[in-house]
Amino acid sequence: MAKARALDRRRKSIRNIRKITRTMELISTATFRRAMDRALAAGAYTERLAQLVGNVSRSGLKARHPLLEQRPDPRSASLLVLSANRGLCGGYNGGVLRLAALRWKELRGKFENLRLEVSGKRGIVGLRFRKIYPDRTFTHFEDRPRLDEVAVLAKGYLEAFEAGGLDRLDIVYTKFESLTRQYPVSETLLPIGDAGRGGEKEEEEELEGESIYEFLPSAESILAEIVPMSFRFKLFKCFLDAAVSEQVARMLAMKAATENADQIIAHLTMTYNRARQGQITNELLEVISGAEAQNK
Repeated sequence: MAKARALDRRRKSIRNIRKITRTMELISTATFRRAMDRALAAGAYTERLAQLVGNVSRSGLKARHPLLEQRPDPRSASLLVLSANRGLCGGYNGGVLRLAALRWKELRGKFENLRLEVSGKRGIVGLRFRKIYPDRTFTHFEDRPRLDEVAVLAKGYLEAFEAGGLDRLDIVYTKFESLTRQYPVSETLLPIGDAGRGGEKEEEEELEGESIYEFLPSAESILAEIVPMSFRFKLFKCFLDAAVSEQVARMLAMKAATENADQIIAHLTMTYNRARQGQITNELLEVISGAEAQNK
């Protein structure tokens, strides 16, 4: 009876785990849908804003913006890594951390002053395990990042870049394209440079040697408004992509865990029934043997 009881206890334990994974799968599914709607809505706006900045910067105007200019001798840089605060999301954090470690080593050989900033508890712990210690950490960005929170972070980068304390800003995060395609990427956010250039869907909106735009009150004032705005929304879009990719990874991981639990429960049930049947058979044989012994 001991073997059957052990199998039954294990089966109950797996059933409890399945309830947890199934609940987390449902929560991640609901959160993913909301996060995807936000990411898609912000993506179209961010892409069009970036194209506008690129078209204006290439329209033959003499007006320029500091965020669009490449520094001749860059010395200071920052690397921002976006990870999750929680685990149980498959290889989401591992992919980001591997790329971040490679990017960190690459940038460290190019810049005299390099700062590392990490968002997410898993990224902080993972990089420290690799003996890469962040200069600044964030743990308040949850699965629904707000624009005002990201705007505070963006303001600090803009002020540092315009003051000359920052020459380049790189970011490592998980880019979201669809439910079946998310992958870690490394992008340069500052300087903006050729923002909007190179998109296959971008229409040609420039004439060589002259501008097709009319600016009121002036081109300088328009650039001063849209260029920082483009950077803020691009940074916000990175946070949104990271959030929705995390939920997709957790949803798929919990779905796989639930299916594995179902298989284990079915196997344990079959094994338990066989063990219980064998024990019942042995008990009947003992009873029959005892009765025959008394008759003799």
